[in-house]
Amino acid sequence: MLLQAALIFLLQILYVPVLTIRTIFLVKNQTKAAAGVGLLEGAIYIVALGIVFQDLSNWFNIAAYVIGFSVGLLIGGAIEKKMALGYVTYNVNLLDKNSGLVNKLREAGFGVTVFEGEGMSSKRYRLEVVAKRSREEEFLELVNEIEPKAFLSSYELRSFKGGYMTNSMKKRWKKIQSKEKKLNQE
Repeated sequence: MLLQAALIFLLQILYVPVLTIRTIFLVKNQTKAAAGVGLLEGAIYIVALGIVFQDLSNWFNIAAYVIGFSVGLLIGGAIEKKMALGYVTYNVNLLDKNSGLVNKLREAGFGVTVFEGEGMSSKRYRLEVVAKRSREEEFLELVNEIEPKAFLSSYELRSFKGGYMTNSMKKRWKKIQSKEKKLNQE
């Protein structure tokens, strides 16, 4: 009886992170990867739920399913954070232009565009910064170090075309290709 509950629990803490990864792939428009992960997700789901439905009076199995789902969400969230796929855009609102912050962000490899606008009583400045999600913490530390009172808002990019990030990626791709050519020639 407890062996089945343990199996259900383990299946759930495997199932939910797989579900999370599939969802990430779908949101990032990587449908082929999502379909592949979905095969594993479906298989785990059917097995775990099948065991639960064999005996709906077994509260241990039901509890294992529910608790495993919850623990799986925690694990899935941690995996998603580690994967950090994609890009994020930050709007950094400042009272002063702060060229030091702009230069530091650019030196660190972030794409920065500066906008000037009017606030209620004075000029305001907004930086639009594009960053890989995997570098988000680094970006936040830089801003907090130089401009701790900045107002920040962010959103994830689903796709983009042109600009600094695209050129930067093309340069990196060319470097990778030239290194591969050198290795193949040796």
